[in-house]
Amino acid sequence: MSYPPQPGNEQNPYGQGQNPYGQQGQPGYQQQGQPGGYPGYPQQGQPGGYPGYPQQGGHHGGVVPNAYAGWFSRVVAYILDSIIFFLPGSIISMFGMPSAVGDDPGALYYLGALVNVAALLLMGYLTGTTGQTPGKKAVSIEVLKESTGKPVGAGIGIARVFLHIVNSLPCMLGYLWPLWDAKKQTFADKIVGTVVVRKI
Repeated sequence: MSYPPQPGNEQNPYGQGQNPYGQQGQPGYQQQGQPGGYPGYPQQGQPGGYPGYPQQGGHHGGVVPNAYAGWFSRVVAYILDSIIFFLPGSIISMFGMPSAVGDDPGALYYLGALVNVAALLLMGYLTGTTGQTPGKKAVSIEVLKESTGKPVGAGIGIARVFLHIVNSLPCMLGYLWPLWDAKKQTFADKIVGTVVVRKI
């Protein structure tokens, strides 16, 4: 004589209390999405991510050596920025140049000089707040704080621009220093703690 199945046993062909795949919380593979995930593989989006794959988004949390920008790309960016920022002021100043030796420069000469100073401040501001100027954007590089991997702020960005004068002494040595420096820094970079890296 047969009896009807007891409630709760209909969906368990292995019998009560038996599950070949293990219960949650017991040894064995945990469910995907549960804390721990599959053995040895942290969940995507959690600290660590999948092995060998860096997390995406935002600025660098730390700057890795192979991300340092090359010297040639920095030179190209500098040339482009010089044309964009300083050519207008230089043209204005040219119209105010004295026509003869000993004559005083005209008003346009001083106006052009002021335009160039304003351009220098703007370059520093953009470098400090966004890490990039138009020239740096064109070659996909950026200036970041070495210790944080983030832009340095307007104040340090402007200071870094004016500290380029240190790179000129002696004999432009500071501009050439990235050719052999491990972090590819100029003297100005070392003073303010910045590095120039490829934009990710």
